[in-house]
Amino acid sequence: MISRRQLIGTAGVAAPALAFPAVLKGAAPDAPLATCAQGKLKGTVENGVLVFKGVPYGGPVSGPEHRFRAPPPPESWTGVRDATKLGPVAPQPPGGFFGPGAKIGEDCLVLNVWTPALDGRKRPVMVYQHGGGFLVGSGGAPWQDGGALARQYDVVVVQSNHRLGLMGYLYLGELLGPEYQGNQGLLDLVAALRWVNINISQFGGDPDNVMIFGESGGGGKTASLYAMPAAEPYFHKASIESPIGPGRQTVEGAAATARKVVERLGLSDPKDILTLPLDALIKAQMGNGPNLPPGAVMKDPPKDYQPGIDFWPFIDGAILPMEPFLCSAPAISAKKPLIVGGCKDESVFFYQGDASVFSLDIAGLKSRLTPIFGDSTQAWIDTFRKSRPEATPSQLFIAITTARPWRAYATEIAEAKAKEGIAPVYSYILDYPSPQKVRGTDFAEGSPHASDISMKFDTAPMFGPKDPRRLATAHNMSEMWATFARTGVPAAKGQPEWKPYTLDKREVMILDGECSLESDPESLERQFFETQPDAIREKGL
Repeated sequence: MISRRQLIGTAGVAAPALAFPAVLKGAAPDAPLATCAQGKLKGTVENGVLVFKGVPYGGPVSGPEHRFRAPPPPESWTGVRDATKLGPVAPQPPGGFFGPGAKIGEDCLVLNVWTPALDGRKRPVMVYQHGGGFLVGSGGAPWQDGGALARQYDVVVVQSNHRLGLMGYLYLGELLGPEYQGNQGLLDLVAALRWVNINISQFGGDPDNVMIFGESGGGGKTASLYAMPAAEPYFHKASIESPIGPGRQTVEGAAATARKVVERLGLSDPKDILTLPLDALIKAQMGNGPNLPPGAVMKDPPKDYQPGIDFWPFIDGAILPMEPFLCSAPAISAKKPLIVGGCKDESVFFYQGDASVFSLDIAGLKSRLTPIFGDSTQAWIDTFRKSRPEATPSQLFIAITTARPWRAYATEIAEAKAKEGIAPVYSYILDYPSPQKVRGTDFAEGSPHASDISMKFDTAPMFGPKDPRRLATAHNMSEMWATFARTGVPAAKGQPEWKPYTLDKREVMILDGECSLESDPESLERQFFETQPDAIREKGL
């Protein structure tokens, strides 16, 4: 998911058969006990997988001494800590679904671990950054439960809660001093990876074989980690999925946003923000306007209208030295293999409440796109009509609003990594053609944004239709991701060999019940993206 306003012929040979080790032998204990650097933990058993929830990886981030600052180390405890329930979720606007029993709390630096066994073996570790832009979400949502990956592919899965929105990305260095260096939400992610490095061997994982991955805002977080010196020692490969952000915000821009927040809160002394109630801070972030789909503009706003403020990382030259992949792939991760891609019909997700989008004529198509693309609107329409001559105006609208930002950004990442030419990059498009209709329309939803989550975690049998093709797609994607975590090369039994993306062939894996490897499948559109860098990356991208 994403922030409230920024939303904005087959080649190849069969993949080798992959033998995954047996996961569990015998009955698992009713209350598994594990030890981390801070103390002992009591977990639980869920469907044959050992699960430890709400494990602290950082110290308190609340109160005047800690709010808006870098995360302190986690505190130790005596006795056995209960790790059978989800921990606090990062403060965020209401409406999210966090998992059973989870509640918002400012001291939210906790993570969850799914492991086949506590047996000292060195399994691949898959660390997931949840989606939700940089504003909402949690590491405990059930559709991204790590149990199926751990059980089926003998891997260890880790997901964290971390500061979001204003709490994670408000920069107060200009107003309160250098200890408020900003990008604290990204530093939380590094702290979680550091915890994994220190402790995961106690949970059956290999600290020397860690994959990071994430979808949407989680893709942006993963891209950020890929460029961060502080994160570099703690992971070895990455997957950036349907990426949004982190954007090109400068220190000056982040400082201006902070001044805007202080003004909106009516504070004469900026230091008072350190003791304000959470509700006041979240209200200031949200504003008083409606949630709008990509490119939408509020008509006739009232005089007291305050739009929501989107919070993103900023390029500070130290924590985040560069905008990842803008001009080149981050050299700091040159030796780390990468997967990048997204869903074929991303933007369907964001227009489900606007049935008119799915019955456009050509005039309506141009009218809807002009507020987004301005003078270049006709060029976008002409390119996509030539590339997709059979598409209806509504299908063109979805294709164009999917291309910007998702497909264009993923392509830019693949191109930059391939040009670097050191470690391989693997490109994909999820193209399971779901027959389900967008509510109130006859428009098939295809593969919308976030539909990949239950695919790569193989939770599709629990969420959504049990269509055999859909379940086969989920098995293919989850096996490819788990195999990439193990070997650095994505593969699934019975599917084509996934060859790296290269600048001469531009190989892209089309993920479906039966996958295919295609060469430059959206060639005209890719070439057009290269002429539109500002349109692709504007408004925070």
